[in-house]
Amino acid sequence: MVSPYAFARLSVEWGGSQYYTRSQDDGFFRFELDAGRPPRPGWHKVVVQLEEERFRKQKICGAGQVLIPFASRYVFVSDIDDTFLISHSSSLRRRLYVLLTKNAWTRRPFEGVVKHYRLLASYGQRQGQPNPFFYVSSSEWNLFYFIREFTNKNGLPKGIFLLNELKKLAQVFRTGQHNHATKFRRIVRIVEAFPQRRFVLFGDDSQDDPTIYAALAGHFAGRIYAVYIRRVHQKKFEKVQRVMNTMAAAGVHCCYFTHSEEAITHSKKIQLVADDQRL
Repeated sequence: MVSPYAFARLSVEWGGSQYYTRSQDDGFFRFELDAGRPPRPGWHKVVVQLEEERFRKQKICGAGQVLIPFASRYVFVSDIDDTFLISHSSSLRRRLYVLLTKNAWTRRPFEGVVKHYRLLASYGQRQGQPNPFFYVSSSEWNLFYFIREFTNKNGLPKGIFLLNELKKLAQVFRTGQHNHATKFRRIVRIVEAFPQRRFVLFGDDSQDDPTIYAALAGHFAGRIYAVYIRRVHQKKFEKVQRVMNTMAAAGVHCCYFTHSEEAITHSKKIQLVADDQRL
C-alpha cells in the first residue's frame, strides 16, 4: 500500500546532470531535459531524490532506468493481465483470489508466451540490441514491483511499464478495472514518440483491448502492423471476431488465438519471427 506525497520537491540525476521538479497532487512527477547530444541506445541509470528539508538527512532516493531504444522496424506493446499473466480478469472472485494469495514466484504465464515474446524481441536485431517492448495495462502502479519481478523471473523481454493511477485500500476491489480510456492515451503517447516505426499490439478479450486497439488502428492508419488478441472469454468470441475482421479489412494483420503456438505460427507468416529462429 502507498500514500502519495503531493507537491514534493525532487532532484533528478541523469547523464551527469541534475534537474529539479515537483510531484503533482497524486505523487507522480514529470520532467523534460535537454540531453545535448543524443545519448547512446540502451538503458541509462536515473536517480531521483526527495529534496524536502525535513527528510534531507535521510537521503530518500530511488534508482531507475531510462531506455533509449536501439534502431528497429517495430515496437511491441503488450497488455499484462490475461495476455501473458494468468489473472482471470473477467471474474472478480477468481482475480482477487490469485491477487491476494499468490506472488510473483507462484503466479504463472500462459504456456508458450515467453518463447513468443523473446522471439519477437530478438528478430531482425543484433545480439544485445532487442526490439523495444512496452507493457501497458489497466493494472495500477501499486502492482509495479510484483509485475516487474514476475517478468524478470519468467524471462520476458525487459521493457517499459505504463500502468494505471494508484489505488487506495478502499478501491482494491476495483483493481485492474475501468479507466480503459487512459490505456488508449498511454499507447497514443508511445506511437507518437516513435513516428518512424510500426507497432504490434498484444491483448486479450476479457475486457476492452480489441476495441481500444481498433481505435488505435483507425487513428494511426498504416502504423499498426499487427494485433494479437488472446481468447480467454468464450462469450465474447463473436463480438471480438467482428472487430478483428474490421481491422483486417483495413490492412492490419490480426490473430485471435487461444494458444501462443498459434500466435507464433502467425508471426512467422507475417515475418515477425523467422522460420529457423532459435533463442
